[in-house]
Amino acid sequence: MTLLMLAGCDNDDFSDLNKYIQEIKARPKGAIEPLPEIKVVESFIFKPDGLRDPFQPIERKDSEDSIDVSGVTGVKPDVERRKEELEAYPLDSLRMVGTLRDPKGFWGLVRARDGTIHRVQVGNHLGQNYGKIIRIVEDKIELMEIVPDKPGTWREQPTSLALAGDKGL
Repeated sequence: MTLLMLAGCDNDDFSDLNKYIQEIKARPKGAIEPLPEIKVVESFIFKPDGLRDPFQPIERKDSEDSIDVSGVTGVKPDVERRKEELEAYPLDSLRMVGTLRDPKGFWGLVRARDGTIHRVQVGNHLGQNYGKIIRIVEDKIELMEIVPDKPGTWREQPTSLALAGDKGL
C-alpha cells in the first residue's frame, strides 16, 4: 500500500505549474509607489537646571502622612494609629451585606469593591475619613468620621452604612 502511495508522488508532470508561471510573467508590470515623504522633526534640548529630579518622590502637602495635627486642639485624627484594611476604600464603595450575632453583640459584614467580605465590629475603622464604628444593628453600621472643617481644624461627622438590598449582593 505504501509503495502505491509513493509511486503516485513520482509524477514528473509539472506542465500546469509551468503554465501558471508563464501567465504570471506575461502580466504587465505595475508601477512602484514612491516612498512616503519623511517629516523633519525639530530637535529638543532638555535643560534640567532648576527642575526637580523625576526619580525622586514628590512630597505632597495634602497626603495623610503630612497631616500636622500637633497644634490642633479638640477633635483630631489619630495619625499614629496603624490603618485598618477597610480604610483604604472610600466609604461609598463599601456595602453592608449582613450581620452576625454572638453573645457579645453584632458583627457587621462589609463587602469591599474587590468583592471580599470583611467582618467588622464596634471600634473598627472604615473609609478614608478616619471613620470609627460606634454601633452595629441589624440593618446598618453607624460610624463617626473625623473630617477637615477649616484649615487646621477637624470636626466629627456621623454617618452610616445601610444594609444593601438584593442589588448590592
